[in-house]
Amino acid sequence: MTEADFLKIADMLYKDAGIHLTTSKATLVYSRLSKRLRSLGMRSFKDYCEMVSDAGGASERMTMLASLTTNVTQFFREKHHFDHLREHFLPPLLSAAKGGGRVRVWSAGCSTGHEPYSIAMTLLSLMPDAADHDIRILASDIDPNVVATGRAGVYASSELEAVPADMRRRWFRSASPDSGAPSSGGINEMAFEVVDAMRDLVAFRELNLIGQWPMKGRFDAIFCRNVTIYFDQQTRERVWSRFAERIQPGGFLYVGHSERLAGAATKVMTYDTNTSYRKTG
Repeated sequence: MTEADFLKIADMLYKDAGIHLTTSKATLVYSRLSKRLRSLGMRSFKDYCEMVSDAGGASERMTMLASLTTNVTQFFREKHHFDHLREHFLPPLLSAAKGGGRVRVWSAGCSTGHEPYSIAMTLLSLMPDAADHDIRILASDIDPNVVATGRAGVYASSELEAVPADMRRRWFRSASPDSGAPSSGGINEMAFEVVDAMRDLVAFRELNLIGQWPMKGRFDAIFCRNVTIYFDQQTRERVWSRFAERIQPGGFLYVGHSERLAGAATKVMTYDTNTSYRKTG
């Protein structure tokens, strides 16, 4: 892989997904994409770049994107956000929902579904019949493979270790033979699937955060954690500003432990606690 090849790949990733690759990532790019070249029977990164640059290579270009993104996730990752939801933010919203109110939460960059299902379990722990009310969770990701995994809702038993025992018993069941393979786990590891009460709350969609957003309404809370770390500052601030526009006054934006809002979003989003920001007004 020449420097020119790397720069072409980095440029495509930036234009397609806003992901900023520095030259320090050249080894990672080589390691992950060389496997793709071998599987395609290609010997040259130059030929690969030409293929994914062509209109006919759109499918492989998405595969390239998926190969170069990291989907590190787990249930109840950064637990303090879910504690905040349960103890402070959700109770008044759910009380209003019982009287016909609307509740919307967005997991932006949902990966294989652990985050939106953690939100769903938090909701259900407070309101077991939440799916019977106007309460919904949008789960979106740019990678169609992880969206499909989340939609299937099948996980290896080792992935449920962070889920409290009472929630495991109530919101998961042994996976049926036709439910598909779990998102990870060994050959002999048991698989579990989310129950219908969880599945009915969450809608999975493919969505590019730097592209068009088809949703029209506002959200009470948005989770976008450890996603913008892959963007440059300009793209990061633009995405945060768009989030701020889509959050209801008084609503929250939850970000990753190493992320801090900057730019135009800070005019309306104020730091609350534990990497959560509240919209003023």
